[in-house]
Amino acid sequence: MSNVPHPANSTSNALLTPSAKRIAKTILNGFDAYFADFQNITLGAKARFETCNWLAVQEAHIARIELYKRKVMQVCSLVKGVTSKNVLALDIWQQARQAYALLVTNHRNYEIAETFFNSVFCNLFNHQQIHDRYLFVKPSKQEDNKQLREYAIYFSYSAEFGLTNVINRIFDDFEFSVPWEDRARDVRRMVDAIEQATLALQDLPTNDMRIDVLESIFYRNKGAYLVARAVIGDIIIPVIVPFQHNEQGGIYADAILLDGDSASRVFSFTRSYFMVDTPIPSRFVKFLRSIMPRKDVSELYNAIGLNKHGKTEFYRHVIQHMKRSDDQFVIAPGIKGMVMSVFTLPSYDVVFKIIKDRFDPPKKVTEVIVKEKYKLVSRSDRAGRMADTQEYTNFIFYRNRFSTELLDELQKVAPSKLIITDKLIIIKHLYTERRMVPLNIYLAKATDAQIEDVMDEYGNAIKQLAAANIFTGDMLLKNFGVTRHGRVVFYDYDEICLITECVFRKIPAAQNEIDEMSDRPWYTVGEFDIFPEEFRLFFSGNSTARKAFEKRHADLYDYRYWQTIQDELRAGKINDTFPYRRHQRFART
Repeated sequence: MSNVPHPANSTSNALLTPSAKRIAKTILNGFDAYFADFQNITLGAKARFETCNWLAVQEAHIARIELYKRKVMQVCSLVKGVTSKNVLALDIWQQARQAYALLVTNHRNYEIAETFFNSVFCNLFNHQQIHDRYLFVKPSKQEDNKQLREYAIYFSYSAEFGLTNVINRIFDDFEFSVPWEDRARDVRRMVDAIEQATLALQDLPTNDMRIDVLESIFYRNKGAYLVARAVIGDIIIPVIVPFQHNEQGGIYADAILLDGDSASRVFSFTRSYFMVDTPIPSRFVKFLRSIMPRKDVSELYNAIGLNKHGKTEFYRHVIQHMKRSDDQFVIAPGIKGMVMSVFTLPSYDVVFKIIKDRFDPPKKVTEVIVKEKYKLVSRSDRAGRMADTQEYTNFIFYRNRFSTELLDELQKVAPSKLIITDKLIIIKHLYTERRMVPLNIYLAKATDAQIEDVMDEYGNAIKQLAAANIFTGDMLLKNFGVTRHGRVVFYDYDEICLITECVFRKIPAAQNEIDEMSDRPWYTVGEFDIFPEEFRLFFSGNSTARKAFEKRHADLYDYRYWQTIQDELRAGKINDTFPYRRHQRFART
């Protein structure tokens, strides 16, 4: 990761070998083919929404995630066939990188194309030899703002003739192929909401307003989202309109979201990726940052389904943060996990998770199983209740940034995952995840009102994940976190499974006093048996939290509640999940 000059700027195209050029062309062709297929899967979202084909929505989500790896593997095979040279010789890749940088100079998605090149290289070299000589640790050039002017990704509407006129024009331009449930009602509600929002902002006149609407609708799960911004002078107001299908032939606006926090929740790291037609994704990301300036670029690339490039952007962001900071990585606060060792940098709101070499009893899972659980999360509807993760191989850190306590801990619990030199620590495999306040730590300092709210959130998280066919398994409070928005999110995945795989049972009554006094179950327990009555044990030592939980969610102790969820899932029911508060939804009449 040294700051060497970019070879593309110092080497003539004439000096590149034929093999290097062929490798570069093969990879770029592979990227273009991947991006075309990615877009084609995405473009089907409109029809899936309009026909209420929710099962196809889930299938498309999985297919699009798996597409990237499949295309990279295809290109790796092709690369080996386009040259008679040793494809693992580093000198040929130094030239291939130069040739590729020249090829993508005018490519409108050069940054994502470079990530694809990186993926091919890393696959062939088993994530070793990571250096800017051979792949794009840094982008080959800065963003081309001229290209942004030449391709407008949004439509602008002036409110000079009134908001009702503007909203009607927007609805005309972004009309669905099925009728509105009640268009006049929805227009009226949106106008009222925008006027109230502008009144709260120093009574700004709406006739001076301009509304910029992104050219493509965002689709996810059972919702469609129009994403825009209202501009009045120097003030920018997010405008997000979630549409729902009543499944009886009508579309309706379910809400209008007009603040940064609500927009951030819609694009949260706890939700599935959007399906949105983005011919130039970097331009969409730039627009989204104008309404959510606190969002990192990597999160927004993840949100629109380009999670591999989001991973690249995150890695670059870590490198930049390390240059700007001097604090040390430390063991993450909270109770240590039995499967994962977790550390963090106090100045950076991310945790790094390493699978231990050996698991503390009573854990019986294996490392392979844990990796499969994390893979399941990436392909599931996270329902706004599970944190997104990124998986890295051979992640490089500077040794002097690790606290002695942390390094001792990692050498003790995961020595096989470490390569340690005088200057570097290379972790062979890790996951990154947004840092949150562990629920058990949050409760220790919470007021009574906060306990009431957060335990309601805890119960909602369990129920919403269950409706998405995810059973959290280990529901200990330490395995849930609290976000800056006060939402409770699950983040420990080694015990998760599908709800439909579980067997929910009532504990049989004891037959005699000997059974009651026994420290072992007097009944048979199968591998997949779950006894919801035992969930009370997760509150041991915190009776206040338990009482707040039981006030609203005591039904989770009843095995019949879980069996009802199973019946719905097996019948093909896909539940609604809303990335905004209930009180923000328009009333249905």
